[in-house]
Amino acid sequence: MAEWLYESGIGENRAALIEDGSIAEAIVELPGELRAGTIAAGRLTTILIPGRRAIVTLFRGGEALLEPVTAKFTEGATLHVEIVREGFAEQGRAKLPKARATDSPERDGPSLRERLAASGREMTMVPTVGADPLEDAGWSELIEEAIGGEIAFPGGGLRMSLTPAMTLFDVDGALDVVALAVAGAEAAGRAVRRFGIGGSIGIDLPTLAAKEDRQKAAAALDAVLPQPFERTAVNGFGFLQVVRKRERASLPELLQADRVGAAARALLRRAERSGGPGGRLLHAAPPVIARIDANPEWLHTLSARVGGTVALRAEPGLAISAGHVHASQI
Repeated sequence: MAEWLYESGIGENRAALIEDGSIAEAIVELPGELRAGTIAAGRLTTILIPGRRAIVTLFRGGEALLEPVTAKFTEGATLHVEIVREGFAEQGRAKLPKARATDSPERDGPSLRERLAASGREMTMVPTVGADPLEDAGWSELIEEAIGGEIAFPGGGLRMSLTPAMTLFDVDGALDVVALAVAGAEAAGRAVRRFGIGGSIGIDLPTLAAKEDRQKAAAALDAVLPQPFERTAVNGFGFLQVVRKRERASLPELLQADRVGAAARALLRRAERSGGPGGRLLHAAPPVIARIDANPEWLHTLSARVGGTVALRAEPGLAISAGHVHASQI
């Protein structure tokens, strides 16, 4: 039976849908972000395209992209908007949250925990001490795939690339061309689901001459990627495009946009789960240490969870992801 595992971490909340002992879907939530479903008051400050698009400055802070813009709204007008797509970073720029006008009263969008509770599936709260079912299911390996973009499957691998236009998967491997296309399409479909990838997605499969073989590859994706989504047929060059609803950043977009922050939060997770008496000494690259040091509430929470003092040590020779933890009598 599939169930959600939910962990309230330091600096982020995590969830994984476990099916047959492995992670079928994974979500990371950063507390304090403007969530999809939020209704907020604001002022229309700039009309970008009359009748189509405008900027709304929210009274709670930040901006949103309003689409569409009806004739009754002019620059300076106050209104309520509902966030239909969260903001996120992409290469070279930040995408504003997307909103639509509404007459509904202000409210916060549902948190990750609330969304999981409303999903109808079992949800288990993961404690921050003792057994680690997230890690047992492959959490660290999944995070590494999301950041690095290299995803192995039997007989081949995927190379995932984030672009402003779409998320791209390139399929390569040693299988014969038809078997590789089928296996690659299935692996890409699983990755799309696992990482919560929305919007436009391109899958570059080996070139398949026969229409029947192209249909086999498309069917392999259909079998593992739940609806709703739309897709093209596999064309003569082996390219398949998928379009899914997009309400928030995918896991790769979230982690790759801030690798230092991702490394800092991962290190804190290891620290709170580390054994041994006394305090904790965290060793990491200087940018990671600086990020942790800039968030004193993280250190306070970690200290409370381990029951000891926490110290930080910057080591310039370490890679961003190579931080480690020692129990220490501080």
